[in-house]
Amino acid sequence: MPESFQIREELIGEVRVFHLKGFLDAHTAPIFEAALHARVAAGSFRIAVDGSELTYISSAGLGVFMSFIEEVREHGGDIRIGGLVAKVRQVFDILGFDEIFQIFTTAGDAVASFDASPAAEGEDD
Repeated sequence: MPESFQIREELIGEVRVFHLKGFLDAHTAPIFEAALHARVAAGSFRIAVDGSELTYISSAGLGVFMSFIEEVREHGGDIRIGGLVAKVRQVFDILGFDEIFQIFTTAGDAVASFDASPAAEGEDD
């Protein structure tokens, strides 16, 4: 039986936070893609992703991140990721996503990084 996937959105200041829970795979990636698309189309370009309850990510899930990063950055924003569990973080690292995305220890750190500097360099872990 496939694992469930849930998204909860929150606005913290000017940062749209997506809290992801469960399995982000080929079956559930379209849900995340639709949510991101709606917010980006509405002008949200400062995006943080809370992966503290994300238990699995496939290439389809990673593809969702890649499909929006260029557009978001062209508008002066970014997608920053925080709180990844160890096995999901390992997937990001192995595939080099840590070179493309800023990954923080917690989602709160990812959100706070937007206030520190819109183009902050480096990671906090």
